[in-house]
Amino acid sequence: MITRTRLAAGACALLAALAAGMAFPAGAVAGEPTGEDAPKVDLVLDVSGSMRTRDIDGGTRMAAAKQAFNEVLDATPEEVQLGIRTLGADYPGDDRKTGCKDTAQLYPVGPLDRTEAKTAVATLSPTGWTPIGPALLKAADDLDGGDGSKRIVLISDGEDTCAPLDPCEVAREIAAKGIGLTIDTLGLVPNTKMRQQLSCIAEATGGTYTSVEHTDELTDKVNQLVDRAADPVVTPVATEGADACAKAPTLKSGLYTDREEFGQQRWYRVDVEPGQELRASVSVGADRAVNPSYGVLLRAVTVHGREIVRGEATGNGRTDALSTGLRYPKQESDEEDAPAEAVCLQVTNSFSVASGVKTTPGLPLELTVDVVDGPGDSADVAAFGLGRGWWLLGLLVLVGFLAGLLWGWLSRWRFAIWRTN
Repeated sequence: MITRTRLAAGACALLAALAAGMAFPAGAVAGEPTGEDAPKVDLVLDVSGSMRTRDIDGGTRMAAAKQAFNEVLDATPEEVQLGIRTLGADYPGDDRKTGCKDTAQLYPVGPLDRTEAKTAVATLSPTGWTPIGPALLKAADDLDGGDGSKRIVLISDGEDTCAPLDPCEVAREIAAKGIGLTIDTLGLVPNTKMRQQLSCIAEATGGTYTSVEHTDELTDKVNQLVDRAADPVVTPVATEGADACAKAPTLKSGLYTDREEFGQQRWYRVDVEPGQELRASVSVGADRAVNPSYGVLLRAVTVHGREIVRGEATGNGRTDALSTGLRYPKQESDEEDAPAEAVCLQVTNSFSVASGVKTTPGLPLELTVDVVDGPGDSADVAAFGLGRGWWLLGLLVLVGFLAGLLWGWLSRWRFAIWRTN
């Protein structure tokens, strides 16, 4: 997954894909979408005993999941390699140690045989425990290898029953591997604790959490997530920010990763031509336990240190990443060969950790840089403050004026009739 605040355009792809800190040369340019390897999706379905509950459209939760899976299998794009993993499907006993190992690959990740996959789903029956953490670890192994997008879609109706293996910590561990894997979670008829757990799992890898109470909602959401896996993958380029603007690497439009120590400043430079607009955003991820109350600051300054614009965000410990962004339009110049302006981007964080928590390597940082043509005067809807809203305002004034005249004339006419009678 990741909570967003004032994101700039194109901001914040998956924090789970952050590199381990290897640096490229200063002039490195972010990679293009790869898409060479087929996208992979592992559907992880909770088949624990609680899935027998009849509270989704008059049927059981298991029946709703089976119906949704069948429709999803029919709609899965040909280029997507899809697999199905279960948790709690095989062991009906009371031995917790055995129940917490109950996860199996129902259908292997690979080219999809729809008939075979549907037959496998039809055999499922609600059975045992809810080992979400172990299932996520196995699902990550199912998707190992290749450079294409990787996505786990977890569907559950309850909390993990195999603590102390915390599913949220498992998700953070998966994100820290830097394999570009996203976990999306869907909660069937959720309660508060389950919602918190599934949200934490999703946020740890830049995924999404959705609560579901109807079969069609489940079908639509899973279809959406499977389709999303087929989108082109953009490979971030590792870079290394400097401790001062003068030493900063010059970046072009693209997606970059770095590591930032606690309380450290990182500097980067971007050249902006007259008439262009700089759009930048940054995400800093908490890949370990941090103290609540933290912030991230992104500043655009001149090479002489004058601040141009800033973006900032604060957190209170409820999210695993913090993001902010900014925009800077460079005015057109009357000179034909006006030089580009070097804009320095400064990233600062105020994360802190308790004693005993490792502070190295630094926190994963992801920076998006986009330099585009600036908005023209005629195309800028905010050029007159209200943009096209002035036309509506003028129309309303005219209508109000005419309505007032008509009302005044009618009032005078009625008064004249009253006096006559």
